[in-house]
Amino acid sequence: MVMIIENVNKTPGPMTLHTEVQLERDICTHLGAHGWLYAEPGTDGDARSYDTPRALYPADLIAWLQATQPQAWETITKNHGTSAEAVLLDRLRKSLDTQCTLEVLRHGFDMLGLKSPLRMAQFRPALGMNADLQARYAANRLRVLRQVRTNHDDIIDLVLLLNGIPVATAEIKTDFTQDVNQAIDQYRFDSIPRPKGKASAEPLLDFPRGALVHFAISNRLVHMATRLLGPVTQFLPFNLGDAGGAGNPPHAAGHRTHYLWEQVWQRDSWLEILGRYLVTQRDSKKKVTGFIFPRYHQLDATRKLQAAVLAEGAGHKYLIQH
Repeated sequence: MVMIIENVNKTPGPMTLHTEVQLERDICTHLGAHGWLYAEPGTDGDARSYDTPRALYPADLIAWLQATQPQAWETITKNHGTSAEAVLLDRLRKSLDTQCTLEVLRHGFDMLGLKSPLRMAQFRPALGMNADLQARYAANRLRVLRQVRTNHDDIIDLVLLLNGIPVATAEIKTDFTQDVNQAIDQYRFDSIPRPKGKASAEPLLDFPRGALVHFAISNRLVHMATRLLGPVTQFLPFNLGDAGGAGNPPHAAGHRTHYLWEQVWQRDSWLEILGRYLVTQRDSKKKVTGFIFPRYHQLDATRKLQAAVLAEGAGHKYLIQH
């Protein structure tokens, strides 16, 4: 899948700073006003609280467990005392490394001393009758961080997290300075999970234990990739189309790519994608070989079909033009 990324040069000129930083700020400000946790750089809750070696956001992990599984958290603290947080973080990191990110988010992970797995997310229940499940769903902590440093000293423009676990990254470009291809090249040639000369891989970017999808974003276009493989990384367009052609139509209120953060990353939408739409590919030995992330039109079509069935009932015929 495809992403559009920001320039490799992290000390751009005044024009670049103005335009790219403004787009980054517009995205994060919108998310922060619509159910996401967001802190301006330099304030509490920003990327300084991100645990770079483990590629986790500890405060959100702890808050999630305290809100949804208080007895389990009490047991962990009783068993490990002042080391409880470190033991928990190490165990989660190891589980992500061995099980893969999507598996941990959907099924949780085991921890010595607990009778049942720790759940790392609550996706929307099929029925709204269970108050406990509804409360857990509301307790999900979605966070967006800006300017996140990796173990290899790269800076990622945006990192999206669910309950402390990174699920997506994004690199930002603006068409006033550079187009989306520069963002893609940044992923291909600079944000490499296992670069030569480095002793270890970057857990934020490494497949399948890191973020599930990587977006390259400009004012006009979005691309995405689900696995970073250096120069051969495949990026796919994630656009609406424009009058029957490629790209995105003009948007009177601003950026043509507004649908990404206003619709796709909208809280309920994003949780549904993570919980239902992402597909894990495995080989004959059950090893994870890929993730399928829905293209925009696939996502849009299935949601429209579901809405039509709910409104009109079963038994109707529909035609999807592809």
